[in-house]
Amino acid sequence: MNATDRTPADLLSSALAADPGRPLVTFYDDATGERVELSVATFANWVAKTANLLQGDLAAAPGDRVALLLPAHWQTAVWLLACSSVGVVADVGGNPGAADVVVSGPDTLEAARACRGERVALALRPLGGRFPQTPEGFVDYAVEVPSQGDRFAPFAPVDPEEPALVVAGREFSAAEVVERARAEAPGLGLTGPGCRILSGLPYDTWDGLNAGLYGPLATAGSVVLCRNLERLGEEALAKRVESERVSTVRRADAG
Repeated sequence: MNATDRTPADLLSSALAADPGRPLVTFYDDATGERVELSVATFANWVAKTANLLQGDLAAAPGDRVALLLPAHWQTAVWLLACSSVGVVADVGGNPGAADVVVSGPDTLEAARACRGERVALALRPLGGRFPQTPEGFVDYAVEVPSQGDRFAPFAPVDPEEPALVVAGREFSAAEVVERARAEAPGLGLTGPGCRILSGLPYDTWDGLNAGLYGPLATAGSVVLCRNLERLGEEALAKRVESERVSTVRRADAG
């Protein structure tokens, strides 16, 4: 990270320049047994492709609102950084009826139909798999994103002071996201480069987003992001903490 980084996308660019091969997001789904590990370079490639989809095919522009109806998942983290790259507002769990674009997981498709703009559906299947049949009225992210460009350049500069994130009814500018992530990192146990946090928190609060993405990104750390962590026993959790070389843990039942 650099002191001049003002947006989450800036943080990712700095991480890519510093050490593209290090792990950034390791994702577990304890309902399916899925494990995915993304290096900084792999994650940044997904972000670039998604940002190109968002800016190009979906015609999103700075100031537009993107409702993210998605759980804590590695693809959600990608979308959050893609939104930052384009300069749109990522409205986590937001009202699709008030959004310019909606991005929905498989469990929220009916609610997402309230969006009168572009609709994107994510199957959230292992290995980034697509829907067996694309939901009516949506484009399938897994079908559309592979053909997008590997490099991204915004059509317009992103203003760090403009709204960038809405979660749990609170609005943050891009600069505020970066500043808060840095300021709160020590409280999460993220004390410097190489720190690795395991988070079982959902993405529907600032605390969950910070532990599960922004904090590690702001401190040259990494995250082990766990969905359905409550299904994992204490012994298995301890083994994961050891095998993944985790230095700090955040989960819903532990505050």
